[in-house]
Amino acid sequence: MFDNAFFQKLVDKGNTTGQVIGSDRFLVKVKGLNGIGINSQVVFESGQLGMVKSIHEEYVLVLNLESEDTPLGSFVALNSAQISVNVGDGLIGRVINPLGKPLDGKGSIATKSTWPLFRQAPGIIERELLKDQLFSGVIAVDSLFPIVMGQRIAILGDTKTGKSSFLLQVSNNQKGTNNIVVHVLIGKRQVEIDHLLRNLNETGAINHSIVIIANIFDSLAQTYIAPYVGCAIAEFLWNNGRDVIIIYDDISSHAKVYREIGLLCGDNPGRESYPGDMFFAHSTLLERAGKLASNSKTLTALPVVVTPNDDITALLPTNIMSITDGQIIFDLETFKQNVKPAINSGLSVSRVGGRAQNERQKLLSAALFKRLAEYRQAYEFAHFGSELTPEVKQSLQLGSLIQEALRQPISELYSSLEQQLVMQTILMSAGLLKLNVGLLKLQARQAAPNVKTDADFEPICKQLLGQSTMETNV
Repeated sequence: MFDNAFFQKLVDKGNTTGQVIGSDRFLVKVKGLNGIGINSQVVFESGQLGMVKSIHEEYVLVLNLESEDTPLGSFVALNSAQISVNVGDGLIGRVINPLGKPLDGKGSIATKSTWPLFRQAPGIIERELLKDQLFSGVIAVDSLFPIVMGQRIAILGDTKTGKSSFLLQVSNNQKGTNNIVVHVLIGKRQVEIDHLLRNLNETGAINHSIVIIANIFDSLAQTYIAPYVGCAIAEFLWNNGRDVIIIYDDISSHAKVYREIGLLCGDNPGRESYPGDMFFAHSTLLERAGKLASNSKTLTALPVVVTPNDDITALLPTNIMSITDGQIIFDLETFKQNVKPAINSGLSVSRVGGRAQNERQKLLSAALFKRLAEYRQAYEFAHFGSELTPEVKQSLQLGSLIQEALRQPISELYSSLEQQLVMQTILMSAGLLKLNVGLLKLQARQAAPNVKTDADFEPICKQLLGQSTMETNV
């Protein structure tokens, strides 16, 4: 008889069993388990959970998800053909580990359903056209690279360029909406985890969030399944009538863990020593996002990729960019110039963003792009020290004004479309006028509720332009 009651039940039901013949930390070789498939969930005699990683002629390789100490000769039983996670609305507002165990000290979590970690993405016939904008509250993103609900858009950049701060703004901006945000923290340091949780609790964003944590000291096996656990939880909510945003922070750490497991398993390494199925592993994860035709609800995926020295041509960044529908690139050089968010407007793109914008947004976005491009050219030309033409001076002044207006600390959000459009309209009308940007932002917030129709923009913006200019000249 076995000590673990759950394991005993599996044996009594006649589930296939096996015996441990080898163990290397969390990698366990099991003889037996006939007829089992990859990604099956097994239970060790001790009650610990495992997942079948690969099947060989003489043995089955199992990842022990809970321990790195598995005694030789112990028994293993099949639990289910697909590893799954407990899911439900009870997870909203909670912090858990990849095994679904609470980390927030708020007690047990009531969940009534399970959902497979590895699930095929919905087919084309099951999907609906993406058309609704997801507002991040960050003007530079919502105007130039709009995110559409159901989109997969990559967040790329070197360390300490503001990627996590931007994602916090996205999460905080969903307050007051019905959107649920799933944060998957992969291989993070405790100080980074504490910063996120503190911000979510202070702003109240934790009430519409689910946080899955696999820190830098957790088992490689748990870190490996973390994004799939997050996706399974998000998929359940999505299929049950909720709009969900999932943030994978970050995919680079997951890829490194996947490479380590692959090398330990003896898989043939490919480019940059990543396993040959690296692209497949991430594409099957990210392609699960979209918009369902059955309920018109969306799952938006925001994978984060670290690009050391701003190198976006490495294997992982190019892989993720080819899977997603666009990328927002945070630039280290821009960050050093104290432009925050430090978004590279020349390399970033949202391939489906224009579909969610109205005519006024499209016109203003095109004008902003043009002015910023002219500013970059004028800025480079100004370094030569020669006399500048009036056109170049105007481009420098207007571009500098736009850069100042686009600066946003993490606590500053513009959740209203009208606020953003009023600011952009005034900026595009400024010409050589000197504006008080701080006053302009305040006035845009105050005036936005008065914009009821498209016809209201011009008189309100004309009035605010005069007030902002006058205030500066006093």
